[in-house]
Amino acid sequence: MIDRLEAIARRYHEIESQMGRPEVASDHAQMTKLAREQRTLRETVEAYDAYRHARKEMESAREMLKHEKDADMQEYLRSEERRAAAQVAELEEKLKVLLLPKDPNDEKDVVVEIQGAEGGDEAALFAADLFRMYAKWAEKKGWKVEVVDSSPTGMGGFDKIVFEVHGHGAYSQLKYEGGVHRVQRVPKTEAQGRIHTSAATVAVMPEADPVEVEIKPEDLDIKTSTSTGPGGQSVNTTYSAIRMTHKPTGLVVSMQDEKSQLQNREKALRVLRARLYDLKLAEQQAAIGAQRRGMVGSGNRSEKIRTYNFKENRVTDHRIRLTLHKLDQVMAGDLDELVSALIGAERAAQLNGGNASDN
Repeated sequence: MIDRLEAIARRYHEIESQMGRPEVASDHAQMTKLAREQRTLRETVEAYDAYRHARKEMESAREMLKHEKDADMQEYLRSEERRAAAQVAELEEKLKVLLLPKDPNDEKDVVVEIQGAEGGDEAALFAADLFRMYAKWAEKKGWKVEVVDSSPTGMGGFDKIVFEVHGHGAYSQLKYEGGVHRVQRVPKTEAQGRIHTSAATVAVMPEADPVEVEIKPEDLDIKTSTSTGPGGQSVNTTYSAIRMTHKPTGLVVSMQDEKSQLQNREKALRVLRARLYDLKLAEQQAAIGAQRRGMVGSGNRSEKIRTYNFKENRVTDHRIRLTLHKLDQVMAGDLDELVSALIGAERAAQLNGGNASDN
């Protein structure tokens, strides 16, 4: 373990040195890449520094105790040794967790797609509720949410909504949200007060850097059209809507969120890049492909990862069999307890030599 920690500390300081060089400082892509790598190492390096300091204090107190004759001073040194030893043990456990294999995408921004699945209008309304839940959570985290595409329904729901989340470690938290989310509640349209079950799917993709996914201009078929739906005088008068097809894969991205064709084109490229990166990961690692398919599936509610029961104010995550009776708080963006439990389960599985079942 110490050899690995020493290597990480060396790499951290190498990055620090590289970032100070003028030729690197003037290269935005290189600086971004180095800064991201340094962020992933910082917590481990800081914990290792604290571990070395605590170990030095423990050994120093132990050594001084061998030569100390005064009874009061001996008791003080024993207490210092115990305190430092406890700190060493605590930091050892923390370092074991920090040395677990990390998802290389954890520090990235994300593209999230939510779609109403089984349940018609109620599924679309629930998709809107999920979007608001994530937007509130992101606000509490200090992350920025940007809607890139949406298909609203007349009742205030979304058949589909695509949005980006920008912020430190966004993917490391949001990746656990990918899957089928089931809701049990009385719909606004239900006159008899009967509980209905509906579902929405959530797909979470790491946002790829341009250097990671090259999109050749000749591989794109881009069509423009006038925007449709609400949006002011410019709607239906300017050709701002974009439909972008990636010919090698057949992936299609449509964008009409902005009034500017250029802005819609840039957003469409970001979403397309994220989808292509997702495909690239699946090709590189079969396990990731299986996870991706399992994340969304067909949208049938039997493939659920989480159930939201409004009548009982209950939310259950089926992957770790965790139930919380605080659905109102969860829908208000209080997702930390659920996500922390999922992270904890994944780490426990890794420490036991296995893998977390879903992510």
